[in-house]
Amino acid sequence: PLVDYILVPIGGGGLATGVSTLAKLLNPKIKVIGVEPAGANCMQVSLKNGKVTTLPKVNTIADGTAVKTPGSKIFPYLQKNLDDVITVEDEDLVVAFLDMVENHKMIVENSGLLTVAALKQLNVKDKRIVSILSGGNMDVITMSSVVQQGLILRDRIFTVSVLLPDKPGELCRVSGIIAGVNGNVIKLEHNQFVSINRSAAVELRITLEAFGTEHKNEIIVALEKEGYQPKVVRANI
Repeated sequence: PLVDYILVPIGGGGLATGVSTLAKLLNPKIKVIGVEPAGANCMQVSLKNGKVTTLPKVNTIADGTAVKTPGSKIFPYLQKNLDDVITVEDEDLVVAFLDMVENHKMIVENSGLLTVAALKQLNVKDKRIVSILSGGNMDVITMSSVVQQGLILRDRIFTVSVLLPDKPGELCRVSGIIAGVNGNVIKLEHNQFVSINRSAAVELRITLEAFGTEHKNEIIVALEKEGYQPKVVRANI
């Protein structure tokens, strides 16, 4: 009863029904906000339409809340007790997962992270906010993929393409430039067929680890200062 906001994830709506009903009984002033994936926002659409609505399809990495139709029996309670429903993009879930693992040493599945990812959408200050984390059901393969994507989104891993003459010493030169600004090479791809004149230009794609956006930009500037024209491309790891 001492909190100002409660954020609760929504799939079919069962958890949100229980939380919102009890919260309003304890303190009607508590704002209860449901959070759904942007690609599976069946409750948001249903509340807007004033009736239970089935989505034609769902598309989200938050498989625990990838629901087309909310529960019909609990819908009236959510109409009464939910103050709002907001949605979260998959990219925000990936970043939230990385934050929880690195900073809080917690593994929470994508559906359970909806409320954490939604925090940046709340334009409030000096309020007591509860984010409900529901579930840690994630296999290690999915976990690895989410961590990799999170590192890419945070510019901790990126791939840069540079053109260079196909002659001895060029790869060593590029590596030296990167090492000079503390970049860490984790993968190299050498494409000799980017130009008809192979001696004039071959493509080198370098996948690197960086400390973040500022460090990434520092690496790019270092390459530019040495006469290269680096181009950031889709990371391939």
